[in-house]
Amino acid sequence: MPTVVPLKLALRATSLAVALLSGHVSFAQPAPEALSGQVPKAAEAQSALDAPLFYQLLIGELGLSLGDPATAYEFVLDAAKRTKEESLFRRAADIAAQAQAGEQALAAVRAWRLAVPTSLDAARYQLQIVIALQRPKEAIDAARILVGLTPAAERSTLIQGLPSLFARLGEAKQAAAWLGQAIAPLAAAPELRATVLLAQGRAWALAGDKLRALDFAQQAQQADPLAPGPALLAAALIPQSGAESLVLAHLNASPNSHVVRLALARTLTSAQRYGEALPLYEQLTVDVPQWAASWLMLGALRLELRQPAQATDALKRFVQLVDSGQANAIGLDEEPSEGAASAIPQALTQAWLLLAQAAEQQGDYAAAEIWLARIDSPQRALDVQVRRASALARQGRIAQARQAIQQAPAQTDADRRARLMAEAQMLREAKQWADALAVLDAANRQFTDDADLLYEQSMVAEKLDRLDEMEQLLRRVIALKPEYAQAYNALGYSLVDRNLRLPEARELIVKALELSPGDPFITDSLGWAEYRLGRREEALRLLRQAYQARPDVEIAAHLGELLWVMDQRDAARQVLREGRGREANNEALQDTLTRLRIDL
Repeated sequence: MPTVVPLKLALRATSLAVALLSGHVSFAQPAPEALSGQVPKAAEAQSALDAPLFYQLLIGELGLSLGDPATAYEFVLDAAKRTKEESLFRRAADIAAQAQAGEQALAAVRAWRLAVPTSLDAARYQLQIVIALQRPKEAIDAARILVGLTPAAERSTLIQGLPSLFARLGEAKQAAAWLGQAIAPLAAAPELRATVLLAQGRAWALAGDKLRALDFAQQAQQADPLAPGPALLAAALIPQSGAESLVLAHLNASPNSHVVRLALARTLTSAQRYGEALPLYEQLTVDVPQWAASWLMLGALRLELRQPAQATDALKRFVQLVDSGQANAIGLDEEPSEGAASAIPQALTQAWLLLAQAAEQQGDYAAAEIWLARIDSPQRALDVQVRRASALARQGRIAQARQAIQQAPAQTDADRRARLMAEAQMLREAKQWADALAVLDAANRQFTDDADLLYEQSMVAEKLDRLDEMEQLLRRVIALKPEYAQAYNALGYSLVDRNLRLPEARELIVKALELSPGDPFITDSLGWAEYRLGRREEALRLLRQAYQARPDVEIAAHLGELLWVMDQRDAARQVLREGRGREANNEALQDTLTRLRIDL
């Protein structure tokens, strides 16, 4: 009995057959995204649609509608070869790609290039497909062909997109080398030299080879000293030696390079070098006040540095920019761009949470609740409850605070884990050590071998003076995650602070700093170790470096004590006053003042 084709399928296939040659249809791109955005539509086909060709396309589209992509591919590709219509070659390649038939897709594109050798579209497709098929040698040749066909004005943009595309070829370092083979000869053209060097640098950065990436960034800067690209790459490579100096050299030569300043500020923030990031954000709020990210980060840093009133001013300015529609979203997404407006709603929620925290730090719990009431996001429900719990805990209402967190919705294991972590953190801040330990102990039974939970439990055990348990937990963390820098640092610092096993403690801290270069808290730990080992000058250098990067109150206590015993009393008092101004009741600061009998 013959198959009856539903009328709607026949009509759809008929429409597609006509549209293919009339230029009035575009198909979803199944291949990887184009190198410079969407693949441009082909010029409208002007060929006559005769009866044989119409029926050929009709049969192909009917075959596809009925689940027979092989038939559709053969009929459409044959039509493409006979007519040399680019829209038909593209359609054949799309059909094969949708069917995950990579060889057939490549065959269609090769036929396309043979029929229309100058087709930029075909060259793009060819590069995408050979990369998807993991054929590096063909990818090298295809990249060269594509660059050669691309108009001169668009080549730099194309080359900049190649590193992320080649990264899909597999092993990252080999992919970077293959990219070099494809584009290195292009550096002979003066107008492309900086772009080519920068692209190679980005490829090596993706491969994790910071030293080689920085070398290419330096060469690119020499080729074009005012271009922001090399400095942006270098900013991402900090703390690699020489990277920061390259960024600063660019900013000295181009003071109005705001995107580079923003990139540097973000990198320093990620490295917890808040004291150095702060003036960069302050300058950005003056130079480009419409950049919302600068106000948001300025507020967050002020809050981190225990300056809630100043934080509130910056955060309110951010909210005003958003509410007035004047906010530019540059810096709110992963890559600064003009098209980042979708990041604004998430950032606004973050601003409200930070404003609630600032109000809470100033004891204005009613204002904190007003800010929290603005948030209507299921994804941030736990964050809202944590802030409410923190406010309750500050008022001594611990049981209600715990209840607020426990009642937060938790649909997944990740949600439940986050809820336990939040409850333990709230109890730690309230100095309810035994209860915090009980929560973390239960969490570790539920989520076994979770390095972060084990680390948190070790910190609470240390507060309860259960040092053997703390060390056991930290060594378990190190066994699970040998790259966990904070575990080495915590164990080393706890030994230094008690004047125990100092050489071993120093080795642990040095290991931590190797894993997390430039971390101000680890630098502080190493400075404290050097002080306890009697190497005061080295200790002073390290503690000053840590305090400059992050003027934290406990780092201030360490630096102040060292300055005091080195008979630099005025400098010691200044640092200790700064620490007291941020957190007057800090235990480490109070212990230092009492033990050394310092009157501020």
